[in-house]
Amino acid sequence: MKIYRKIFILVLTFCITAPTAAQNMKTLNHSTQYSAFTDKYIDSMEAAKSDFDYSLSQYGNDSLYISFYPKASYAPLFLPPTFYKGISHRTLALRSNKNDQHNEALDNVMMSLYLKRPDLIGTTESRLDIIGPTLEVKHRITPDEQQLTKHISPRAIEPEIEDFGISIYKPNFWSYNGDYYMQFLQNYVSDNWYKGGESNYSMVGAATLQANYNNKQKIKWENKLEIKLGLQTSQSDSLHTLKTTEDLLRYTGKYGLQATKKWYYTVQLLAYTQFMRGYKNNDSFTYSDFASPLNLNLSLGMDYNVDWFGKRLTGTVHLAPAAYNFKYVSRLALSTRYGLKEGSHTLHDLGSECTLDLSWKFSDMIKWKTRLYGYTTYKRTEIEWENTITFQFNRYISSNIFIYPRFDDGTKRDSKYNYWQYKEYASIGFSYSF
Repeated sequence: MKIYRKIFILVLTFCITAPTAAQNMKTLNHSTQYSAFTDKYIDSMEAAKSDFDYSLSQYGNDSLYISFYPKASYAPLFLPPTFYKGISHRTLALRSNKNDQHNEALDNVMMSLYLKRPDLIGTTESRLDIIGPTLEVKHRITPDEQQLTKHISPRAIEPEIEDFGISIYKPNFWSYNGDYYMQFLQNYVSDNWYKGGESNYSMVGAATLQANYNNKQKIKWENKLEIKLGLQTSQSDSLHTLKTTEDLLRYTGKYGLQATKKWYYTVQLLAYTQFMRGYKNNDSFTYSDFASPLNLNLSLGMDYNVDWFGKRLTGTVHLAPAAYNFKYVSRLALSTRYGLKEGSHTLHDLGSECTLDLSWKFSDMIKWKTRLYGYTTYKRTEIEWENTITFQFNRYISSNIFIYPRFDDGTKRDSKYNYWQYKEYASIGFSYSF
């Protein structure tokens, strides 16, 4: 009985330990055998490392020279995500080799990928063996064959010292822009034209120049100069060869301190007059002249920067509850015509002022510029609304339509238009912007 008991114990022990031993042997055999695909990868890594070592040695920096040879076990980390049987077998084995910490860490990384992101696994180890390289590796690079160069001691490289001039440029906070146009109109009417009329020639030229300062630290200073002059001939006028249709010289200056993103505390100075004398047909009387009148308006208020519709509508709105207005007329004969007392050259008053200066670009070919100015002393009121619609045919050719209604109850009342005044023209010609 004792003999049978010993035989039974030996058979039972063999049955328990045999699968484990077989599994460990299979794992060991698998860990030492690599496919031709992996062998070629390792050889390429070793060749790359050899080139890398040679490059480092050429610079003579021993601290950068590190003797490192890639191992086959690192290949799964750099190859496309692949399911390897050996990794799962080693991880699920009853006994693991605790001495090989590197392989154990690599196996843990790959198993984490298998369990958490199986969707990334694109192929298997068996499939890689099938699609592996058709040419077998005839010569395997050994570590001894990599030592192609000797270590070179570091050499100090003295830099070449040259004299360089240091230039310091201050930031330029100024911006400049402007636009010009000169346009013409010719009209011919024969003497026997059934509706009458007369032939004439006319032209209008304008320039707008801007110089703006903005230090990006809440301070801005804007300067705009507007010049416009229009002339025409008239056969019916026997006294004047040329008469003005447009005559403007205007300066607008603003100094602002930023309050919020869009609002500025602003002081605005507005000054405007004309260049030439103004006449009517067959009338020698001078109705206007340089400094007759000359208007100055100084106001204190706030500016709002308009930037709407994707920067197509831009400009400013100036609201000033406190404004000082000064009017000067050099010709005494025109004093009463411009609201001054007879025999007086100047007029002073206080009031409130509002200015809207906007530009709306409907398209690359159509643009509308408008200026609405209003000033009131609560006894008299001035309102000017200038509208210019520009049709840009190409870079240099454009057409303008100008509409200008004006209200001033400080002047003499007209029996037909009351205190309203109107001006309009259409022209075509040359234009340029920068």
